[in-house]
Amino acid sequence: IALLTNMAKNGGLPWDVILSAESVNHYKPDPETYLGAADLLGLEPSEVMMTAAHKGDLKAAAACGLRTAFVPRPMEHGPDREVDVETEDWIDVTGSDFNDLASKLGL
Repeated sequence: IALLTNMAKNGGLPWDVILSAESVNHYKPDPETYLGAADLLGLEPSEVMMTAAHKGDLKAAAACGLRTAFVPRPMEHGPDREVDVETEDWIDVTGSDFNDLASKLGL
């Protein structure tokens, strides 16, 4: 993983790395999922932003000191399902989609 992380960070790619729960052998909402990801990147938790459509995932990340970005997916479960798409005060940034989020982050 460290080699892939360094290649992604230094290869001129538009992202640092793609991580998954398998990268740290822990699964959400286990704190090690979030803290391990920050550690793999060599960053403090406060330097990492978890982006998700599920507030439970964001709450777990925030409890570990990560910043949070909410991108709701109102049609995730189909047109007849009710999905919580409202932002909340504890969420750092909310974007209507990934382009909106990137704009709000100044990217």
